[in-house]
Order: sequence, then C-alpha cells, then structure tokens
Amino acid sequence: MTPDRERWAEALAVERQHGDRAPAFIAERAAALALAGDIAGIARWIAARIDQLRGVDVQSL
Repeated sequence: MTPDRERWAEALAVERQHGDRAPAFIAERAAALALAGDIAGIARWIAARIDQLRGVDVQSL
C-alpha cells in the first residue's frame, strides 16, 4: 500500500470511529503530538484527509 493510500485508510477509520467528532479528535491528537515534540507525527497526521472526505477544499483555506 502506498503512503497516500495509508493516509486515506487512516482518515476513513477515524471518520468511522469518531463520526462528527472526528475533527475534534484530530485536533486533540495533534495537540498531544505537539506537546510531545513529535513534529514528524504531526506532519503525518490526517486532518487534511478528513476534510477531503467531508468535501472541504483544504487548498482554498
């Protein structure tokens, strides 16, 4: 599986598990990674994919 497909799979899993609360879950996870100093983890996180799944054009933000 390519890294891009892995990100999509992760986004779908978060969306299924957390539903409407997915954006809040992602924000909480990103904050925890930031506090831990895990810059690579933040970069890898999937907020943009969740927005894409929900039809938000992240390029226009």
